[in-house]
Amino acid sequence: MPKITPEQAGERLDVCVAALGDMTRSAAQRLIEEGNVTVNGRIANKKYKVSAGDTVEIVVPAPVAVDLAAEDIPLDVVYEDADIIVINKPSGMVVHPAPGNESGTLVNALMAHCGDSLSGINGEIRPGIVHRIDKDTSGLLVCAKNDDAHVFLSSLLKTHDIRRVYHAVVVGNLKEDTGTVNAPIARHRTDRKRMAVYPAGTADAREAITHYRVLERYPGFTYAEMRLETGRTHQIRVHMSSISHPLIGDPVYGGGKTPFEKKHARLLDGQCLHAAELTFPHPRTHRQMTFHAPLPENFQRVLAILRTLE
Repeated sequence: MPKITPEQAGERLDVCVAALGDMTRSAAQRLIEEGNVTVNGRIANKKYKVSAGDTVEIVVPAPVAVDLAAEDIPLDVVYEDADIIVINKPSGMVVHPAPGNESGTLVNALMAHCGDSLSGINGEIRPGIVHRIDKDTSGLLVCAKNDDAHVFLSSLLKTHDIRRVYHAVVVGNLKEDTGTVNAPIARHRTDRKRMAVYPAGTADAREAITHYRVLERYPGFTYAEMRLETGRTHQIRVHMSSISHPLIGDPVYGGGKTPFEKKHARLLDGQCLHAAELTFPHPRTHRQMTFHAPLPENFQRVLAILRTLE
């Protein structure tokens, strides 16, 4: 059983468990909450501040098969090997099952596609969802097929070493050709389905940074590249809305109000946002890999119409 060193003294228990067990912080918190972590023989809270000499015992239960149905849903597989699978997700597909979306998700499809080759991290045998993209956002995401790959990719996300580039169309004319939105994001205080920008230091608000670069300009709209430095829920949608440039087709964050959007609502079918590029080192070989996904057909049609505007 490991003992806390003087260098670790003062850290939260969940932070120490994540480091000691080489796991994500959320996985460490789950072990603590389920009583699988003790400090000096006693169950402790995840917020407990450890002291030098504390003895920490971690019991990791054997992974169990998660109660999810494998579904034979076609997947656009961009790359796959024994460790990872890179998917070009279509707009309209939910990544992970949740109330109201228990089937037809990317995880259901991966359960069938991967068979016995699945990650067992976090105590459940299932595809390792390392990062997510919204239901109505299309494009690339990487999933882990074993625990080592999951831990490695999760650590890359924490250190901002996965390059994620999106393409989006926003309402209005971005004044600068390049720019950065640096504004903390937290759950909306009254609408729990939304996120919102809050001042630095606000409880639960986490650092969020989005870089943008203008690709094309049209009357009343801008086509831009967005690069995530952090990866908060709805980050691009929230950030662009916060600077009065919501994504077209995104009524949740202020889009969907212009005559163009109302006229082409069926074509838009959600926000115009696509995860176009993904770059990261391979978890086994550490070789840098870059993947690209072409814009979906409806996105291309939207751009074609915008280019005719005067």
